[in-house]
Amino acid sequence: MMISTKGKYALQTMIDLAQQARLCACEDTECTCVSLKAIAERQNISMKYLESIAALLNRGGLVKSTRGKDGGYRLAKPADQITVAEVMAITEGSLAPVSCLDTCSDGQCVHADGCLTLPMWQKLDAVIDEFLSGVTIAHILDRNI
Repeated sequence: MMISTKGKYALQTMIDLAQQARLCACEDTECTCVSLKAIAERQNISMKYLESIAALLNRGGLVKSTRGKDGGYRLAKPADQITVAEVMAITEGSLAPVSCLDTCSDGQCVHADGCLTLPMWQKLDAVIDEFLSGVTIAHILDRNI
């Protein structure tokens, strides 16, 4: 399993948005809109790539966008309610350690019954999912992982 730059940058973007909300001392997620240009500069991400990532996060319901002069992006819910697993699911799809897990979970793998390693991969996948589901954006900001 390898997290792509899309997943890594999406997580950085979510953290950046949460940091900006904290800087304005705002508990309401609707108070702070951050421009993609500002995020791109702070995180050293190409603007074009960040636009595609922000669109994914927006479609996935993790961020909200506002148009206009004071527009930008903000978290759709508080940072302590957004898990790394959610961010990765939107940007990466499956984080299965081997590709056959996606096939086997659909019941379409003809080798599943005789595959001796399948239970090991399934347990590893469960450990990864459990860990990432237990880490929120707030945990990362608080360095409490």
